[in-house]
Amino acid sequence: MSRYRAPTAEATAALRDRGSRFFAHVAPAGTAAEAKAFVTEVERRHPGATHVVFAWRIGWPAEERAADAGEPAGSAGAPILQVLRGAGLSDVCAAVAREFGGTKLGRGGLARAYGGAVRDALVGLPTRERRPQVRLRLVCGHARVGAVKRLLRAGEVELAAERYGAEAELELEVARERESEVAAALGELGVAWERVPGRAERGP
Repeated sequence: MSRYRAPTAEATAALRDRGSRFFAHVAPAGTAAEAKAFVTEVERRHPGATHVVFAWRIGWPAEERAADAGEPAGSAGAPILQVLRGAGLSDVCAAVAREFGGTKLGRGGLARAYGGAVRDALVGLPTRERRPQVRLRLVCGHARVGAVKRLLRAGEVELAAERYGAEAELELEVARERESEVAAALGELGVAWERVPGRAERGP
């Protein structure tokens, strides 16, 4: 089945071109919300930046987004996204903060600088191989939590989140080929479940 690579930690790099400085940050992002939060964090780290350009790829097949953040259309976000694609990465967000140095670089120069900064960051990016997965959210009584956790298998069915109130709410990362099997097992336990809405299939 399809496999891809995803980052396990953040990596950074800096590039200078005709006075402008480009600070690239590449990090894991399993959802659009996580990617947006990372872009906001990069903006916070670089208060003097004139632009914070970003791109992300999430899930498999990957959902993609890129933004030029005020740079000429197609000169910044798209080159970053192309670098991520070329590296075969997903569940990833790249954000590049630019501090303008007084000299305009033109579309070609911007594309080379933004793409090059991210390419440099990828040199030190730790990754691991993943296979497509889905996330299931389920709600059950506290007495059934133990039975649900007995379904866990490393790399195939993993606990992604758990919250406890009047009932237990668990989120499971499930290998796509195991989804029907896990769903049947949950049904036998009398546990209601659903796919997490708006989430692309992704890796563990």
